[in-house]
Parts: sequence; structure tokens; C-alpha cells
Amino acid sequence: MKLLIDSFWRAAMYCLYPRVIGLSFFPLVLIVALSWLLGYLYWDIAVSGVRGWLDASSWLAVVWRWLEGIGLPDLKTVVAPLLVIFSVTPLVVVASLLAVSFLMTPALTRLVADRRFAGLQRKHGGSLALSLWWTFLSLLLALGALLLTLPMWLVPPLAMVLPALIWGWLTYRVMAFDVLAEFASADERHALVARHRMSFLGMGVVTGLMGAAPSLVWASGALFAAAFVILVPVAIWIYTLVFAFSSLWFAHFALAALQALRDEPHRAAVDDVLPAVPASPHAAARLGPGPEDKADSVTDVEPRPSL
Repeated sequence: MKLLIDSFWRAAMYCLYPRVIGLSFFPLVLIVALSWLLGYLYWDIAVSGVRGWLDASSWLAVVWRWLEGIGLPDLKTVVAPLLVIFSVTPLVVVASLLAVSFLMTPALTRLVADRRFAGLQRKHGGSLALSLWWTFLSLLLALGALLLTLPMWLVPPLAMVLPALIWGWLTYRVMAFDVLAEFASADERHALVARHRMSFLGMGVVTGLMGAAPSLVWASGALFAAAFVILVPVAIWIYTLVFAFSSLWFAHFALAALQALRDEPHRAAVDDVLPAVPASPHAAARLGPGPEDKADSVTDVEPRPSL
């Protein structure tokens, strides 16, 4: 717990560095440009399709009449953009995570290593191809979990818990691998993940909950269309900063844990130092005399008197 808290505060302080803030603009520009392009091409089509689906739904017609009865006739026009935004939000989160993972995490990990662990040996236990495969596999599993648990999101408590757990699991899988890929060997990475799995998962869940804050900005952008163009980049930048903080948190924690692992005394196995002892005299007879026995047979055994 001490290492968890210490790495948390160190990551928070590193987020204030101008270098970290500057690095956060690279994923921001990329995701904003991609979001703008997709919005320009498909926003009207997506909103019209959702609005047509809402109008064709018979059971929602009762809801619209009820809203008109209580004096909220225009709320129907807001629901379609909100549904589109909430549907796109997971894709933006995943895109932000991937952009930070490939554009920021290696640089942030080296920043932490240069400042705190200058003598830490780089063993390069993970290649770029392996990192891509690991991220792709983790992403498929996370999206599958999202689809399977989507009906459970209608339950209010689960709507907050399940996304945080899924995003937390995905963040821990991607960040832990990328942070340790350059510095740890494959065996060291497996040992650290097995030893600190719950801590890594807890860190991912906390950052997943922190990632819920930009959703409020998305909703505000839908409700206040005039500020939508400004609020959407702000929301994406918050996503970027959250994942940059998670990169720093994982870097401080994982590199400190790696240093502690390497500082542990490695005790040699007894079998590597001492020869195996036969279980019975019969086994010793089958194995034959050892080097000491041969020496004893030459020097220590008294000769028999001749007859």
C-alpha cells in the first residue's frame, strides 16, 4: 500500500511538468482531428438514424407524450444526439488510451527511469510487435466484455461499476505491459504481474473512474450546442491527461517494484550446491562409489593381511 500511495503522488506531481503537458498535445491533436473527420462525415447520418429509430419505437411514444404533458416537448430532439455521443464515447476512450500508450507511455517511462532509476538495466522483454498483439487482444476482450454486460448497464449501480472495472482491466493490461516492455525481461514481467496483480487492477479501476469525468463534458456539449466544438476537445484532452497520469502511475509503481525484485537476494537451490544423496544403501551400491568414496578406497582402507 505504501508503494501504491507513493507512486500515486509522484505521478500527480509529474503531470505538472511542462514536458508531460507538452506530450499530451500529440494524442490530443490526433484524436481531435479523427473525431472531427468522423463527425463531419457521419454526424448527421447517425443522428437522423437514431431519431428515426426513436420515432418508430411504439413503447417510446408513451414517453414522448408524457414529456410533452409535463412541458418538455423539445427534450426529444436532445435524446438522439446524446445517444450518439454516449455510443461514440467508448470508441474515443479506446482511441485515447491507444494514442497515449504508443505516443506517450514510452517517453514517460523513460522520464521516470532517468529521474529515479538511472542505473536500472534495460532488458527489453517485450518487442513492438508483441506490444501491438497484446494491446489488440486486450482490446478485443474488453470490447467483448462491454457487449456482454451492456444489458446490465440499465441497473444504476452496475452502470457505474461495470465500465470502471472493464476500463480498469484494459488500462492495467496495456499500461503494465508497455511500462515493463523496455526495462524488464519476460520472466520479470510475469513475476511482477503475478505479485502485484490486484494493485495493478486497482490502479486501472481508479483511473477508469477518473475517466468518467469527461463524460459530463460530452453531455454538456450535447445540451449546449453552441459550445460543443470547444467542449469536445476539452473532453478528449481530459481523457489524454487521465491516461498520461495512469502511465506515470504505472511507471513509478512498476519500476520501483522491478528494482525491489532485482535487489532481492537470489538463493541458490540446495540441489545446485550439494550432490544428491541416495535414498538407500542399495541405491548407493547401484550408483557406485562417488569421488570421495574412491579416494577413501585408495588411502583410508587398510590392506588385508596376506595369508
